[in-house]
Amino acid sequence: MPELPSVGAGPLAVGLTTALHRAGLPVTPERAAGLARALRLVPPVDRSALYWTCRVALVTDRAQLRVFDAVFSAVFDGLLDPADGRGDPNAPPPIGAEPHTRPAAPDRRPGTPGAPPESGTGTASGGDGDGEDSEREVLLAVASTEERLRQTSFADLTAEELTGVRELVRRLVLSTPERRSRRIRPSRRRGDRLDLRRTVRAAQRTGGDPVRLVHASRRRTPRRLVLLCDVSGSMEPYTRVYLTLLQGAVAGARAEAFVFSTRLTRLTRELSVRDPDQALARAGATTSDWAGGTRLAAGIGRFVSTHGRRGLARGAVVVVLSDGWATDDPEEVAEAMRRLRRLAHRVVWVNPRKAAPGYAPLVGGMAAALPYCDAFVSGHSLAALEQVVAAVREG
Repeated sequence: MPELPSVGAGPLAVGLTTALHRAGLPVTPERAAGLARALRLVPPVDRSALYWTCRVALVTDRAQLRVFDAVFSAVFDGLLDPADGRGDPNAPPPIGAEPHTRPAAPDRRPGTPGAPPESGTGTASGGDGDGEDSEREVLLAVASTEERLRQTSFADLTAEELTGVRELVRRLVLSTPERRSRRIRPSRRRGDRLDLRRTVRAAQRTGGDPVRLVHASRRRTPRRLVLLCDVSGSMEPYTRVYLTLLQGAVAGARAEAFVFSTRLTRLTRELSVRDPDQALARAGATTSDWAGGTRLAAGIGRFVSTHGRRGLARGAVVVVLSDGWATDDPEEVAEAMRRLRRLAHRVVWVNPRKAAPGYAPLVGGMAAALPYCDAFVSGHSLAALEQVVAAVREG
């Protein structure tokens, strides 16, 4: 039996999940990370063990098996055909075996690259195998590139790499924990209270006797998400990526977005459009103090006074993206954070300087703000932004 390709667990997991995502399966970055951990803990000794490890880690529904088997076969060069192992003579052609840009009149004769397997074989025949080898090399190269971009600081990326990272950031989903709303809804099971209005209405059908008691339970809704992003000069290497994160949160999670430098600007309406480039252009036209100084206490204090006390911050998850370098007095920063902490359910501070070797928030605005934060993460790279997503999701 041929040996498995000698590829690291991380690149292998990213390459396979990327191919599955392109094929339409809902594979999340968390499942890709789980697969990488599983492959490190239990290295597969053969293709069967590799197949079952990937299947257990990535497949969540039986309806996904057909696509998963085809993608797995394509990624690993057709060396393992799970459909044949289940006795399925009509297995679909491996997804990814055909070129990404199909010609106008594709040649579907057996033996050509991308053609379906001949009847009864159950495996993809690609001639001498050069096509499959090239496809596997491309997939592994993509996996290696994405893995490197995940770990590289935004400040060290080229303009082209920054564009690729922004595309990956758009896939991140910020979701907040749920809270119990004051609104109630009927409950078929015994709820936490009796719905008197609906019980009396039902009793009118039985001569006024409350034969059937109607119970109700309080609705559960996600908490509001508020993002405050520092766009001062010291944050310039990270600003475009962070604004991409803000745009995705506004468009997908209905978050409230603000930026501040020397003054506070609300950008929720400007970032609500689906086109990310258009959203960033509108945001840049609205903010006049871009890449200026930092007035941390003034920005947070203005938000609390103007928007937070009116309801935006009450019970919300507030994310502050700033390096903490400010010209304000630390006592003023502490007072502004104290007022914010009284209103918010959870405060998450994202500081890209935290990733620097030997960094310690001992002085200045960051030291004054830290006691009022529930989570303190770096967010300097794509992998670090995934930690931000986890911190926002925590209850």
